[in-house]
Order: sequence, then structure tokens, then C-alpha cells
Amino acid sequence: MPGISNDWLDALSPEFAKPYYGDLYKRVVEEYSTQTVFPPKDHIFNAFHLTPLSQVKVVILGQDPYHNYGQAHGLSFSVQPGTEIPPSLMNIYKELHDDLGCYIPNNGYLQKWANEGVLLLNAVLTVRAHQANSHKDIGWEEFTDAAIKAVNAQDRPVVFLLWGAPAGKKAALLDNPKHMVLKAPHPSPLSAYRGFFGCRHFSQANEFLKKNGAEPVDWQIENI
Repeated sequence: MPGISNDWLDALSPEFAKPYYGDLYKRVVEEYSTQTVFPPKDHIFNAFHLTPLSQVKVVILGQDPYHNYGQAHGLSFSVQPGTEIPPSLMNIYKELHDDLGCYIPNNGYLQKWANEGVLLLNAVLTVRAHQANSHKDIGWEEFTDAAIKAVNAQDRPVVFLLWGAPAGKKAALLDNPKHMVLKAPHPSPLSAYRGFFGCRHFSQANEFLKKNGAEPVDWQIENI
């Protein structure tokens, strides 16, 4: 697995010395050598590489990576350029359009958000091809919980967008009164109409950031 070299290293390096991480590392190395696994190895930690801890303004939690070819590249909900926009992301775009007037782009590549300070973090960072949740409970959750706790410990306002029941449970890790925690149903077609549509999380996040002296996020993903 690739290393983490920016300011996340200080926050997460204690995890590397823990027994669970040694087991996780061995398991992931074995999976990549014997199975087809996504995302590509050098993209596993993209969420950390592209959004340094000191620059995190918003956290969007996903479950695990997309499990078909050409999709996952280490950012939750995002797909590589040239890949069809997944249904959940299309619903996110629809809510953005209704909330902030953003046009719906022709791609699902969310690296701009990562560069804007949006930590696009999956609870599980790898997956076997065509087997959703296949790397659940092998240790990733403990590692990404440590990352969530590191953001929670930051002495500046951060917005956490928790969509769906698994993400909502992570609210138990968030006890810093400086932050804003927003919950809604998952944007998947199965649940978006139960309250994701109309949640207005994007405008609420930007208003909170502005009120606390931080630059709002430019949520518009441009056409490619």
C-alpha cells in the first residue's frame, strides 16, 4: 500500500503500530496479489493525499469503494472520468441543483471537491471486484474511525455530512462543539426520496462555514 506523506501522517501514524493494522496490511497485500481489487493500489489513500487534515472543511462519508472497473479512485461517491455517473451521485447532483442551482455535469469526477477541502472518505478503503462490502470488518473501519476522530479534534469548524444509517452511526465519534453534524437518508435511489432530497445540506454547510469565517465550498463540478 502507498504511504501517507502529508499532515495526516502525524495523526494516523499511531495506527500503523497497532496489531489490527498489521493484520489489515497483510490481508490487503494478499488480496491485491491474488484477486482483482479496487481502487488501484496507488489510489487507496487518495482522500488523505488530496485533502490534507489542516484543510478539511467538510467530511462526506461513504461505505466502501465502487466495485466495477474504471470507477473507484479513492474518493467516496466519485468515479474516474469517462465512467457513467452512478445513481447515488446523480441524486447528489440533483439535490445540489435544487439547493444551490449547480448544473448537473457530464461526469462524476469529484477531485475538485477534495481540492476544495471536502474529505471524501469511505469507511472501508478497498473492495474485491463485483463484491460489495467484501472488505468489511478486516480492519479498515478502525483506521477510518481514527481519521474521523482526528478531524473531530481539529480546533476549527468542520461540517460532517452523514448520509444513511452506517454513516449516521459515526456521529457517536463527534463531540467537538465547534463542528456541525448534518444527517439525512442515503442518496441511493432506494432512500433518496425519504429525506435526502430537500435536506439542503450543501447550502447549510456553506452558511456555517461563512458564519465561522471560513471560505465556503464551490460545489459546482464542471463538465469535462
